[in-house]
Amino acid sequence: MKGFSDERRAYIRQELLDEGRKLFARYGLKKTTMTDLTTPVDIAPSTFYQFFDSKEKLYLAVLERETERFYERATTPLEEQSDPEQAIREYLHVLFEELETNPLIERVLADDELEQLGHLYSEDEFLEQRTRELGYIMPYIREWQETEAIREGDPEIIAATIDSAAILALHKEDIGEDLYPAVRNMMIETVVTGITNAAVRSKPEPQQPHRE
Repeated sequence: MKGFSDERRAYIRQELLDEGRKLFARYGLKKTTMTDLTTPVDIAPSTFYQFFDSKEKLYLAVLERETERFYERATTPLEEQSDPEQAIREYLHVLFEELETNPLIERVLADDELEQLGHLYSEDEFLEQRTRELGYIMPYIREWQETEAIREGDPEIIAATIDSAAILALHKEDIGEDLYPAVRNMMIETVVTGITNAAVRSKPEPQQPHRE
């Protein structure tokens, strides 16, 4: 990258990520042009390729950064809550909130842009990305299993089950605006109860038959 200091290169790359996030959220991948991306950063469109191989590669980098930032925030209750039941409940609320309010995620899902980007991922890279995302919560699952606070089973499957619950957010319109909040809350409570031993702990002890 002749002509740029390391500090300047890092700055421009960060600016491209920031501008990319704003533009992709507003216009989507197809309607965002190279000029849209480079003009605010004050570089020529041809210079863009010194930082990213394509507009799609920038989009992937934006999404990866968004994912990292989300999990840093979402795992806070897992770290701070001593009660696994409440920790998973709060984690799921954060996960649903992200899918419901993040304009970039909304655009990605609404325009099926993940399918457009799918060809950039090999199967191994896709599996690596999935493992990385599940890896944010799997350490907590293993720790809780050691204390028998949650059910036994493959930690990866349990982590995937927790994260998959939020797919419900994609069907908000199908469910209906009036029913969705209650359905979402019931989904969260169902997953929490199923993953933890809450149902077992709350089950009353069977009464012994009365003997005269």
